[in-house]
Amino acid sequence: MRLSTGFVRASGYAHKVRRVLFAVTRGKVEPKEVVRAAGELNQRIFEKLRELGVEKSDVVRITVPFSIKEGTIEWDYDGLEIEVYRKSEEENLARAMEEVEERERELEERIKELEELVLNLRETSEQMLEKLEELKQEHTSLRLRAEE
Repeated sequence: MRLSTGFVRASGYAHKVRRVLFAVTRGKVEPKEVVRAAGELNQRIFEKLRELGVEKSDVVRITVPFSIKEGTIEWDYDGLEIEVYRKSEEENLARAMEEVEERERELEERIKELEELVLNLRETSEQMLEKLEELKQEHTSLRLRAEE
């Protein structure tokens, strides 16, 4: 298997690694293991970024192969690749990243809106079921009274 962050600002790589790893391993390993493995990888990436003199505003793309053995994520650090696009050298990429980040924020906002709608629908559905049960009970008691 392979983890790939896509383009991300260096300041946000750790969050992206964790999110991507959760997505790639969903249902294959325990969440606790994902957190552990992401932390381990992020530490290694941090050291590499420091060695490369990467600035927080630079853009990086990180890929690393891994395997899952007995519920444990094992990184192939020999295959770790970090592409660096320096803001000072890549103004166009930096502008593109700003667009990507804006779209991600918009997507997260829309997801939150949908989650709220789902919760409201669930609540409304439960209220409708309660009213329906009340009507059934009233109808049944009316029928019983009519039969008396």
